[in-house]
Amino acid sequence: MEKDDSKLPDLKLDAKQAQGFISFYRKLPQNAQAVRFFDRRDYYTAHGDDALFIAKTYYHTTTALRQLGNGHDALSSVSISRNMFETIIRNLLLERTDHTVELFEGSGSNWRLAKTGTPGKLGSFEDILFASNDMQDTPVIIALQYVIRENEYLVGMAFVDLTKRTLGITEFLDDSQYSNLESAMIALGCRECLLPLGSGKSSDNKRLHDVLASCNVLLTEKKKSDFKSRDVDQDLCRLVKGSVESLKDLVASSECAAGALGALLSYTDLLADDSNYGKFTIQHYNIGSFMRLDAAALRALNVLESKTDANKNFSLFGLMNRTCTAGMGKRLLNRWLKQPLLDVEEIKCRLDMVQAFVEDAALRQDLRLHLKRIADIDRLVRKLEKGRANLQDIVKLYQTSIRLPVIKSSLERYQGDFSLLIRERYLDAFELWTDKEHLTKFAALVEAAVDLDQLDNGEYMISAGYDPSLMTLKNERDEVEEQIQKVHHKAADDLDLPVDKALKLDKGTQFGHVFRITKKEEPKVRKKLNTQYIVLETRKDGVKFTNAKLKRLGEQYIKLSDEYSSSQRQLVNRVVQTAATFTEVFEVIANILSELDVLLSFSDLAVSCPTPYVRPDITSSEEGDIVLKGSRHPCVEAQDGVNFIPNDCCLVRGKSWFQIITGPNMGGKSTFIRQVGVNVLMAQVGCFVPCDQATISIRDCIFARVGAGDCQLRGVSTFMSEMLETAAILKGATHKSLIIIDELGRGTSTYDGFGLAWAICEYLVEVTRAPTLFATHFHELTALAHSEGAPVHGPPKGPPVGIANYHVSAHIDESTQKLTMLYKVEEGPCDQSFGIHVAEFAKFPESVVALAREKAAELEDFSPVSGNVDDLKEEVRAKRKRVCGPDDMVRGASQARKFLQEFSSLPLDKMDYEQALQEVQKLKSGLEEDAVSNPWLQQFF
Repeated sequence: MEKDDSKLPDLKLDAKQAQGFISFYRKLPQNAQAVRFFDRRDYYTAHGDDALFIAKTYYHTTTALRQLGNGHDALSSVSISRNMFETIIRNLLLERTDHTVELFEGSGSNWRLAKTGTPGKLGSFEDILFASNDMQDTPVIIALQYVIRENEYLVGMAFVDLTKRTLGITEFLDDSQYSNLESAMIALGCRECLLPLGSGKSSDNKRLHDVLASCNVLLTEKKKSDFKSRDVDQDLCRLVKGSVESLKDLVASSECAAGALGALLSYTDLLADDSNYGKFTIQHYNIGSFMRLDAAALRALNVLESKTDANKNFSLFGLMNRTCTAGMGKRLLNRWLKQPLLDVEEIKCRLDMVQAFVEDAALRQDLRLHLKRIADIDRLVRKLEKGRANLQDIVKLYQTSIRLPVIKSSLERYQGDFSLLIRERYLDAFELWTDKEHLTKFAALVEAAVDLDQLDNGEYMISAGYDPSLMTLKNERDEVEEQIQKVHHKAADDLDLPVDKALKLDKGTQFGHVFRITKKEEPKVRKKLNTQYIVLETRKDGVKFTNAKLKRLGEQYIKLSDEYSSSQRQLVNRVVQTAATFTEVFEVIANILSELDVLLSFSDLAVSCPTPYVRPDITSSEEGDIVLKGSRHPCVEAQDGVNFIPNDCCLVRGKSWFQIITGPNMGGKSTFIRQVGVNVLMAQVGCFVPCDQATISIRDCIFARVGAGDCQLRGVSTFMSEMLETAAILKGATHKSLIIIDELGRGTSTYDGFGLAWAICEYLVEVTRAPTLFATHFHELTALAHSEGAPVHGPPKGPPVGIANYHVSAHIDESTQKLTMLYKVEEGPCDQSFGIHVAEFAKFPESVVALAREKAAELEDFSPVSGNVDDLKEEVRAKRKRVCGPDDMVRGASQARKFLQEFSSLPLDKMDYEQALQEVQKLKSGLEEDAVSNPWLQQFF
């Protein structure tokens, strides 16, 4: 980004213009969300607070600011070049998503709002945003209307994807964490949310606002009167193709969502544009269509790219994006990663296609070569529908259409195991849409209308033979040009100068056709020039002159050229209008090509890694296990200089469905549990996985609580953030989910943290019963493996889960006490703490390390966990110097669990930190009273 303010365009305003502009600017209504730009033709400006924001954010210096006007009335201003303007627009609308954009055109004190854009409604800025292929997703706007009755949240949601021209409505019940809404917003790629005005004032809605912020969604408040369902079905009848009755039924069945849809139609002004009529589709969106992912899981698994990534392989998207088409494949991949499949057959279909491309290298390379020449059909179709397309856009669509038969013939040559699938999924569609009624007809139109011979010269022109009047004008113009050439030769003879070498014929905007000779030649013909020719200008590069005949012919040529251009413009409009009738065909073709592109990208990734990926076996969520042999983390192993050590993960029902993983920091616990989540996600997207062998039971959701991140900007401490995320898991997870938890309970005191971690584990084992990877430093949690089978609340709620202990191994040299990480995950608990050794790694002073060893020896005496509860009793006696039996442990765990349930039902999101602390202290006091008669509980106080 530009930093050197000496390169900034000058503010070219005199005092009168400046005063007029300041007067206009001061009258503009206040809008803290909008960043306002002013188009001054060859550069842009921003003013006031906007100028300060741009100077600090994009120029990284306030020296870029200039003062417009004088004294107390002066206005801070910044000038912006065209390139920088485009950079800022992309950042504001595609990345930050916390501002809207307004662009004014005019001069002096007379300005008008010409363009507006929001993260969900890109509108007239689409050309800038699409141009560089930066758009990885098509933005979606949602509107919400919800009713809260007791603890039940009925959410009505409507959404619109303006680029794909799709509408959707749905109603669903949600919890106080809005976890269903959060996963729906992520799956849809939501960038902006409309809410009724004033909804943010209620404390009930603070959590909703936090969810919007965590998903990077802009909040836009609209009048409550906009959220009405009256007349929505009539509006839809004009916009949507399909039967009127089905539309009415859809609206009537979802009154809450219909009101949200009414606000959405009003906000997007879809009915104001005739080109939208009959072009939209509408669907009833099912929130259970895809695997649910929340913002915490997206971050924990590094699914999408971040600006802070050191290289593209840091994220799953960056690693998997090997797409070839100009933007279409990239956008589909982005959507697929946020919408992993739940249907076993559909996943297998994608895997079949990837396998076909993996096994047939010639087919894979051939198709990727062809796809590199495919234009961004989505963008071109959008321009066609908006009436903003030109002849160049039509030619790009033509060049794509004539490549389809080549792609089709490549697929037809495939004779492998999946040829029937390729026939059903792609070849039949290609045959239908490339026949003489569809794209063959389009190609014939372009070939007849466009002068394709001129493309090599970079000119996009209508073919003269396309229209008789155009042909007449062209012939007349060619005739005049021929006469001009004759005059050129005659003048050369007259002046005794060689044609083109000495006497040149120029064609410019200032004088039209003129003769030109160098200053060196001028003295030889000076006499004739002064008497028989008209000298136009003398410059260093030569002398330009004309005569009466050339002047007359030149004027005639310009007149005919203008007529030709005017006639051609009308014909271009006619061709564009005809081409626009093929948009539906191109939309289908765009879907097929982008799907092929992404599947080819998966196959290229699978074979190009140093250790190839394998096809996973997929089973339904009610059967099978999650077994990953020799699994690796795809993003970590792709980093330079990393020699990744693979590990097995065997989540087996009734045996090791719940795994507690202990071991030192930096030993690989976090990487291991994340790689399991990433492998499951990749498999359900339809990609091969980085394993030697993989079996995956489909998961409906991945919950990941990894790393304690502060949210201090929103007034949330590390521990509170951790508890809110954990509350979302306890409330939202089912036995079909996958749960990944790393270092829970470290944001508070050791015993509080341990008590919470134990109770949460117990709840997940007995109630949720989902496959879980729980990485922890609380070695005492390994005792859970010996307590299963004694449920705290009545009989088990399903088949046994199976708790297993695993640890990441490390080696300590007995003579030097040096620690070596082995990065292997092995069965059994970790039998010692390595915190002090890791401190040595970090070069702590020797005196600090020595004192730490001394204090640790006083406080703890770690011994191996034995295999039965009696031995466990002895271990606890040795460790905590307190005696407790199995009954104490079971009763104490029940009381600890009651503490946790009461804690999780606290409305933490509505309390400030002090209130939360007081409530937790009350609960803690109650637990302390229970502990008086329970030695097992006493160890925590």
